[in-house]
Amino acid sequence: MTVVLPEIESPAGGQAKTTAWLELLKRHRLFAVVMFAAAALRVLTMLSLRPAELYWYDSFEYLKFALDPIPIRELHPGGYGLFLWALKPFHSITLVVALQHVMGLAVGLLVYAVLRRRSVHVWVAVLATIPALFDVELLHLEHAVLSDAPFTFLMVAAVAVLLWSPTISWRAGAAAGFLFALAALARTLALPVLILVLGWMAVRRVGLRPLIAATVAAAIPLVMYAGWYSSEYGQFKLVGGDGAALWARTRTFANCAVIKPPADEARLCPDGIQEDTASEYFWAGEINRPPFRAANEELARSFAIHAILAQPLDYLHDVVHDVSLSFAWPAVAHPKRLLPVYYFDETEPPSSNQPDARKIVMAYDPGWPDRHMVRPYSSFLMAYRVHLPGPLLGLILLAGAVGLFRRGRAPGARRNVLLAWGVAVTLLVFPVAVLDFDHRYVMPVLPFACLAAALAFSRPARAPGPENPAPVPTAQ
Repeated sequence: MTVVLPEIESPAGGQAKTTAWLELLKRHRLFAVVMFAAAALRVLTMLSLRPAELYWYDSFEYLKFALDPIPIRELHPGGYGLFLWALKPFHSITLVVALQHVMGLAVGLLVYAVLRRRSVHVWVAVLATIPALFDVELLHLEHAVLSDAPFTFLMVAAVAVLLWSPTISWRAGAAAGFLFALAALARTLALPVLILVLGWMAVRRVGLRPLIAATVAAAIPLVMYAGWYSSEYGQFKLVGGDGAALWARTRTFANCAVIKPPADEARLCPDGIQEDTASEYFWAGEINRPPFRAANEELARSFAIHAILAQPLDYLHDVVHDVSLSFAWPAVAHPKRLLPVYYFDETEPPSSNQPDARKIVMAYDPGWPDRHMVRPYSSFLMAYRVHLPGPLLGLILLAGAVGLFRRGRAPGARRNVLLAWGVAVTLLVFPVAVLDFDHRYVMPVLPFACLAAALAFSRPARAPGPENPAPVPTAQ
């Protein structure tokens, strides 16, 4: 009889693994120090501000969805609500923000890994991770019940998949498409990026199989969710409110004497009320009343399209002006009632003007205490003011643009820069084009802008030789 003994790892084997890990840390010791500091900052955040930030009305809409999964009718698709729903058995908002902080760290790790994989010098690769790992506003968003951290993580992960190898297999295409779809279910801003990426794949000629795989993998979850939304509201779409948002965008320049709208749209013409930003028109006045907005979504969209076609230069002027606010220094409050940068403080943020808001929170997390700062940890956090200045963001984007034309780099570097830079610009411009500028909307731009700028400095790989064999082609 043969007796098979279980394999027991020898001390030598365990020592070899330890040596391998130590060697890995040694090779990436600079980035390891940065990651340790970034992780310590997030631990300090969780110790300082407990348990998390809640904002009206976004946080409560997501929590309501998690308690009773029905598609959110306006502005927010349900992807982030599904994330909260999956974590509901733990009844802990603290766990939610802890996972989001891990996602924030993962964004920095992915940016660094892709850059080193693309032969970018270690110092450049590490510097490219600093804004995503240490910007106070990104840290603030990770610590809030908001979709921003998962959205950014999914977007960076999708781009990392596409940039990981010189060739894109159908599996990589499918993975990237699926990740973009999940990001779109968190924030619909991912949809124009998805279209951009599919176009990039087609121009790059990655092959039919990867392109089809990416398209199908993205379409399946999006179509499923749109079907669910249709079953509730009778419209095959991911979210409502887009028509009213575009109407608000045009409200800053619309001149009905020029537009000459049809009679049924005339009531959407400017009424003499002046707000300081386009988004304020969305939240104020007749267009914001849910019965009106739901019943007249198509009417608002039609008016907005007529306004843009009649006054294209005015529309372009307002979009360019609001995008330029991303590069202002000091940061501009937009609208004026909001802070230009969300530093940590002891002030309770606006949480609710809905009577049952606290009931929603308590139903999700019965142990929820009031938001509070805990000393002595909070003393450092409230003094933390690390934020990427607007002009520096402009220079980083400019470096990426220059990289599109720089010669003497690794083969394929230009198309890699184009992908990262194109995603950054789309994330920067599109929210302004369809509604308004918000500093919060600029935050997902940071990792992609830095990725593009760093990729512009990728080095050509060494020529194949005995100690540097040529890479094995990846099957399409």
